[in-house]
Amino acid sequence: MPESKQPSSVLVYVGLDLVGDGLMKLPFIRALRLAYPNARITWLAGKGKSVFSSLLAPTVKGLIDEIIDETPVGNRWTELFSSPLPGRRFDLIIDSQRRLLTTAILKRIDHGTFISGAGNFLFSDKKPAGAYRKPKSMVAALFDLLDLAADEKVRPLGGLSIDPKFAEGAKILLPDGATYIGLSPGAGGKHKCWPLEKFCLLAERLADKELAPVILLGPAEADWEEDVRHLSPRALLPLQDEKAKTFEKSPLLTIALGERLTAAVANDSGTGHMLAAADVPLLSLFGPTPPEKFAPFISRGKIIEAQTFGGEEMSVIPVDAVLEALEDLL
Repeated sequence: MPESKQPSSVLVYVGLDLVGDGLMKLPFIRALRLAYPNARITWLAGKGKSVFSSLLAPTVKGLIDEIIDETPVGNRWTELFSSPLPGRRFDLIIDSQRRLLTTAILKRIDHGTFISGAGNFLFSDKKPAGAYRKPKSMVAALFDLLDLAADEKVRPLGGLSIDPKFAEGAKILLPDGATYIGLSPGAGGKHKCWPLEKFCLLAERLADKELAPVILLGPAEADWEEDVRHLSPRALLPLQDEKAKTFEKSPLLTIALGERLTAAVANDSGTGHMLAAADVPLLSLFGPTPPEKFAPFISRGKIIEAQTFGGEEMSVIPVDAVLEALEDLL
């Protein structure tokens, strides 16, 4: 974007940020900072708390300057008579939701340029050229709004920039000298999980090839540790390592571990999006959820769908198919 047109203040409105949503929005946030490197960026969550002000705060350090959450917007039509942020002005406002009443209320905030897809861009100061079809992917829809605002296509490059202490911790847990392959068997719902025994069998097949399988178990999968160690004795579990207990618990540690990997396999999950933030070549496994909507934003990746093998249950995906696709990534 030409320097003369750079806004000095940007407001992004979101309804709500849960953990999964937040992880999926990270590529957009990185692109937003890339598009406006010198702007003060404010993130407004109008339907509750934003995970970026709590659990995922470390992931947006240096990317978002101000987070305003629990600021009700769009609950009553009487809000049309005042600004949700009285006394504040922004050179650019990007409205990420599509409810017309909320959009009309947001436009009451003093601004220079207003971008919104609500009502087929009815309230937006800029509109797409020609007919527009909203993509199914939330991230793709956010990128469309940013491209419209910046008058160019902006995408983040490489992995997320993180505090060096996490990179140092990851190097202690996964030291130099091996080719690490990450395996993330967890997900927010068990229906999205490829069977644990298949992940463990894959780990053993990788070890047979003199690769180092790294199984990433989050807090929700802590009770899987015993089974994993029994079924895949050659796999590494860095987050359950005694050394890991001395490190700060943060999604950034998982992202830093991702940067130590040569490739990874993950379900449709938060950890999958953390690995995508590390920009590791990623094989994503999908079944009951659509990849066109939930696939991670990644420079280099592949997708396997259960439907290819005759059903949507994750269990129908064969180990051989995953191994073959992973070898393609390698």
